[in-house]
Amino acid sequence: MERFEGRVAVVTGGGTGMGRELVRQLAAAGAHVAMCDVSADNMADTQALAEADAAPGVRITAVVADVSDESQVLAFRDAVAAAHGPALHLLFNNAGIGGGGSFVADDRGEWEQTFDVCWGGVYLCTRAFMPMLLAADAGHVVNTSSVNGFWASLGPSIPHTAYSAAKFAVKGFTEALINDFKVNAPHLQASVVMPGHVGTSIVINSQKAFGRDPKELSDEQIAQMRERLAKRGLDLSSASDEDIRTGLQFQAEQFRDAAPLTAAQAATIILDGVRAGEWRILVGDDAHALDELVRAHPEEAYDERLVERLRARGLFQFAL
Repeated sequence: MERFEGRVAVVTGGGTGMGRELVRQLAAAGAHVAMCDVSADNMADTQALAEADAAPGVRITAVVADVSDESQVLAFRDAVAAAHGPALHLLFNNAGIGGGGSFVADDRGEWEQTFDVCWGGVYLCTRAFMPMLLAADAGHVVNTSSVNGFWASLGPSIPHTAYSAAKFAVKGFTEALINDFKVNAPHLQASVVMPGHVGTSIVINSQKAFGRDPKELSDEQIAQMRERLAKRGLDLSSASDEDIRTGLQFQAEQFRDAAPLTAAQAATIILDGVRAGEWRILVGDDAHALDELVRAHPEEAYDERLVERLRARGLFQFAL
């Protein structure tokens, strides 16, 4: 898949972040693109941006679909086939959400929703689009995992179980597909993408999806947040409820705006890796450093020593 011109690509989570940038860059490279997202408005913005820079003759379609719902995934697949034909060359399973940090303390529904989107969406979309991939002359499945697919943490004091469990599943599934494809579908390839901190709106979007928009937190939610932050050693006794709302909003915006890598830069790294046939695509200096350090010091992975090693390299300056 050294060139994308004339190929048909599917991108899940195309409304914002890396998904939006994948759509834009694929269209600019001459690929016909079909995207899904839960937000029609966000996809409309993506489509307008992509069409402005698209190569001549490129077709871009958008379908509202929740990747954790198989009926919606199948409807999305049927819409893609109707708009672009029976063959699919590139499947980017990119959609994700963050939540359900604690298996012990957090709501089961939030935990399972996070897992169902981040892992279930990859599984369901790959299942649904497999016949179209098999019908193509060449195909590539590109699954977005995370550094949390080899480091199940945001630091030793922050539980991160649902997202990490899902991203480990994505990583293992993709690696298993490599041999599966070699044996049963040698014209297909699989790549796992492992981004570090990329400037996207995943924090803001996830908070809104779970009813925790910082600007609209209830008094009860603020009290829960105080308790959670106190467990991390933060004394917020002198902070007003409004101070906490403002601080959480600022933190989410900083995750997006002060990241070491933009979503556009991340998409370029991903597409360059696909062109080069890489099965493992690390995105960002922090991803490379974490990969190295977890391998070199596995017993330190979940205590402060690993974080100290990262910070000594000028990394991991942002903590949720």
